[in-house]
Amino acid sequence: MRELTYNEAALEAVAEEMRQDTKIFYMSTDPIPPLLKEFGDKRIRATPIAEGALTGMAIGAAGSGFRPIVDWRQVTFAFVAMDQIVNQASKIHYMFGGQRSFPIVYRANVGGGTRLAAQHCQCPYSMFMNLAGLKLFLPSTPYDMKGLLKSAIRDNNPVISFESNRLLARKGPVPEEEYTIPLGLADVKRAGSDVTVVALAWLVHEALAAAEALAAEGISVEVVDPRTLVPLDKETIRRSVQKTGRLVIADEAGPTAGFSAEVAAVVTEDDATFAALKSPVRRVCALQVPIPYSPGLEDHVFPDRKRITDGIRAVLKGPKPAAAA
Repeated sequence: MRELTYNEAALEAVAEEMRQDTKIFYMSTDPIPPLLKEFGDKRIRATPIAEGALTGMAIGAAGSGFRPIVDWRQVTFAFVAMDQIVNQASKIHYMFGGQRSFPIVYRANVGGGTRLAAQHCQCPYSMFMNLAGLKLFLPSTPYDMKGLLKSAIRDNNPVISFESNRLLARKGPVPEEEYTIPLGLADVKRAGSDVTVVALAWLVHEALAAAEALAAEGISVEVVDPRTLVPLDKETIRRSVQKTGRLVIADEAGPTAGFSAEVAAVVTEDDATFAALKSPVRRVCALQVPIPYSPGLEDHVFPDRKRITDGIRAVLKGPKPAAAA
């Protein structure tokens, strides 16, 4: 099977969908040359650096029968459009009484590895998870990137495609034939029996590396990639934890009120899954600090395979015995 980079897979998804539906158009402050060459400047719009305007224009266009794609580039540029996202995009279908659909895709890069310091190395997807009315996904492979993005473009709701900075150039197999991946369907990237690791994006690969190393010691690690943040495939996560009895959650975002906290709640609030736990849930997240510019300090802030391995070893030890009275 041929191999594409994560970024090439996304580009191919957009191009294929644009060929099939003339109502799709693309807006970005930095248009992508291959798309511009094929579809021209009527459908690939080069815009001023005004993300609030782009985000709002997409809402109006979607309500008028178009299917816009807006490329925010780094997710931090979306912060200047929070009124349009929070008060309009996430709520407008409901506030119109369901009379109109608003099919919009917003694309945004997240995470570290680019050495772009505190403003541009963030993973703030939990901010958007808090908004009813948005769908959100975060792929870990080129295959998932293409299949999920095609589903998002066809969806009649606003969808945010979070795309890992660290994975943009990573290659992987992508079929030439048509396929999609439904939003809301997790993927078990590696089966195991001793501990479940729920990981996102780049940390899926770090978790797989940790699992491979630990297999030599006879430790069997199951790696679950949620792929979609909203809707979250709770049942796949719960089934895995019920099987292994242990859970480590790996996320490039900080721990406070984040995705990792949501997964912990999904597991501990379910009677059968909570009863299956042999050890407290452990989270492996970025430190709760602004991301430093220094490469060495950035690497210290973000989790990696070593910290995932440490988390796995910790849950395998089980709860500490109670102190003697």
